Amino acid sequence: MPRQPEHRPDSFDYLIVGGGFAGCVLAERLASQLGQRVLIVDRREHIGGNAYDCLDKAGVLIHRYGPHIFHTNAQRVVDYLSQFTGWLPYEHRVLAQVDGQQVPIPINLTTLNRLYGLALDEAGAAAFLAARAVPMERIASSRDVVVSQVGEELYAKFFEGYTRKQWGRDARELDKMVTARVPTRTNADDRYFQDSFQCMPLHGYTRMFERMVDHPGITFWPGTDFAEVKDRVRYEQLVYCGPVDEYFGYCFGRLPYRSLRFEHRTLDQEWLQSVAVVNYPAPEVPFTRITEYKHLTGQVHPRTSITHEYPTDEGDPYYPVPAPENAALYRRYEALTENTPGVTFTGRLGTYRYYNMDQVVAQSLGLFERIRKKATATAS
Repeated sequence: MPRQPEHRPDSFDYLIVGGGFAGCVLAERLASQLGQRVLIVDRREHIGGNAYDCLDKAGVLIHRYGPHIFHTNAQRVVDYLSQFTGWLPYEHRVLAQVDGQQVPIPINLTTLNRLYGLALDEAGAAAFLAARAVPMERIASSRDVVVSQVGEELYAKFFEGYTRKQWGRDARELDKMVTARVPTRTNADDRYFQDSFQCMPLHGYTRMFERMVDHPGITFWPGTDFAEVKDRVRYEQLVYCGPVDEYFGYCFGRLPYRSLRFEHRTLDQEWLQSVAVVNYPAPEVPFTRITEYKHLTGQVHPRTSITHEYPTDEGDPYYPVPAPENAALYRRYEALTENTPGVTFTGRLGTYRYYNMDQVVAQSLGLFERIRKKATATAS
C-alpha cells in the first residue's frame, strides 16, 4: 500500500493534488529521478483515481468507476508502465442492442449484414454506406461526422439516443471529436480499438498504482481535500490535477462536466454477456451500457459482476463537455493558469480535455522532462 505515515511531515518539494494517472506518474518520476519529496493528496479514500479497481463482496475484481480499457500506440508509455505491472492481452469488443439484436459497434461489415439481412463483402459494404452518406461541405458537429459517413438511419439507430444520454445534449451541439473517436469500418474487424498495444494490467490498476508510488520520497494522504492542507503543509511547487474552475473559485462560472452513476450487481451465474460491454443506444433505456468485468480481467470465478452506467450532471466530474461555449470558458481559466506562478495544472480536469489514459501518462512524462531540464539548467 502507498505510504501513509503516522507522523505526517509538513514540508515537501511538491504537493500534488489528485492520485490518478496524472499525479502518480509525475510523483514517481520526481521522487525516483530527481530525489524530490512529494505529497499526493486525494479526496477519495484510495489511490488510482477513476481507474481504481477492487474486489466486490463476492471476490470479483471490478472497476468501481466504470470500465477502463488500456490501449496505446505510444511505446514510451508502455515501457514506463511496464516497470509497475505485467500485462494481460485483451482486445476490446463492444456490442450494441439495436432492433432487437446485439451487433458490433463501431459499425462494420458484420453490423450491416446482421441488421439488414444482407451478405455484403467489403466492397459491397463500402457501396452501401456511400449510398446513404450525406455529403457535407463542412463537418462542424458530432452529428455531422456520423451522418456524413453512414447517413441518417444508422445515425439514429446507434448514435442519436446514446449521445443524448451520455452528454445530456444533442450531437449537433457537441464538438466533432466526440463521434470521430468511433470509426466506421467496411471490413469485419470488430475490435473497438486498433492500437498496436492492447492489454490490461495483469493484477489490476490499483496494484499498478500502489507499486508506482511505493517510494520513500512519496507520501500519500487519502481522504484529504486540498483545502485541508494548502495552508498547513509547506511545499515549493503545486501540481493541481483537480478541476481548474474549482481552483479559481469558479470566478468565471462552472465548467460543465458530465458525471456518472454506477449500479454494481453480482449475479449467481458465471457469465451474462458475450463481451465486456454492451451499449444501449435506445432513448427509452435509461442507462448507456452494461459492463461485465471478468471479460476485461481474465479472472476465473463462478459468479459474475456487472455495472449499469447512468450519465448525469450531478456528482464527481468525469468528462469535460466538448462544446464551443465551454472551450471559450476554459480559455478564460487557462489565461489565469498561465499567470499563477508555482502552480502547474495537468490531467483531464486541470486542462479541461478529454484524454485517454495513455495520453495522461504521456502528458505527465512530458511535464516531468520539462521540470528535469529546467532543474538541470538551473544547477549548471
